Amino acid sequence: MSRRVLVLAHTGREESLRAAWDACTQLHASGLVPVLQKSELADIERFFGALDNPIEILHEDVSLEDVELVMVLGGDGTILRAAELVRDVDVPLLGVNLGHVGFLAESERADLAQTVEWIASRDYSVEERMTIDVQVWVRGQKIWHTWALNEAAIEKANRERMLEVVTEVDERPLTSFGCDGVVLATPTGSTAYAFSSGGPVVWPEVEALVIVPISAHALFAKPLVVSPRSKLAVEIMNRTDAQGVLWCDGRRSVDLPPGARVEVTRSATPVRLARTHKTPFSARLVRKFELPIHGWRGPAPHSEDVNTGPTPIIRTFTPTPLPSPRDAGPGDQADPTKAK
Repeated sequence: MSRRVLVLAHTGREESLRAAWDACTQLHASGLVPVLQKSELADIERFFGALDNPIEILHEDVSLEDVELVMVLGGDGTILRAAELVRDVDVPLLGVNLGHVGFLAESERADLAQTVEWIASRDYSVEERMTIDVQVWVRGQKIWHTWALNEAAIEKANRERMLEVVTEVDERPLTSFGCDGVVLATPTGSTAYAFSSGGPVVWPEVEALVIVPISAHALFAKPLVVSPRSKLAVEIMNRTDAQGVLWCDGRRSVDLPPGARVEVTRSATPVRLARTHKTPFSARLVRKFELPIHGWRGPAPHSEDVNTGPTPIIRTFTPTPLPSPRDAGPGDQADPTKAK
């Protein structure tokens, strides 16, 4: 049975089209069937001519259910677009970074050939990333329902007007304040918009939701980490006529009039990311953010690996107490104004 790999690229950049052309060639050489969207195939052929190897077209020759893996060539934005594409099917994403940070990507452009080898040999694992379910209510009516992998970001619509909001956790009000917005993020999104707004970095295996105010005008408006089973809500207050806008993963948006309510809960459908090597998240942080680690000595050795010999016995000297004035004889009385 043929193994199919969908190649998804950022077609607005020539570098991405070149990477897609190389990926299709190498996939075919490894015995895999490359799959492209019709529009992306047209873009590649316009730049580089017809591909020498046969290509299957998504939704014409093959459906998403028949694809084993999606190889995403680009930055985090391209991976988020791919996550939308495979939302309703059980297909993992493997990112090859062509952008700047590329936190969701698994490998770099220089490792493209090695990545194809790992795919061909099935030398990869799949991890699930939490997503959130997002609903918008206005005057008791649900006007919008979507999801997000990174975050649901509530922002002010007008630069000159501060947004007045009240936050809620588990159907209980928490605090109200004026701000530029509020980010409701997943652990995956903690290194995206929430990170830029001063929120904490949450390890992907930690199941939690994050609330991060943006430029809040308040004493108590700190980032919060809450249970993944919690229900979060942000209401746009009616004290002013300031409008808001909700962005999910920076890709889907809806306007928020005064009185609008945004509710966020954990979604039952995760996003599946393919991993070719077990890199600790701390190492990914260091590499992506170029963190300084000079002077690190490494962990202490295990006790069974260290031969220290017998534990030395250290005897401490116990000083003899000085006699009290009551114990001294008449001739032993010392002049308190003179030192001995």
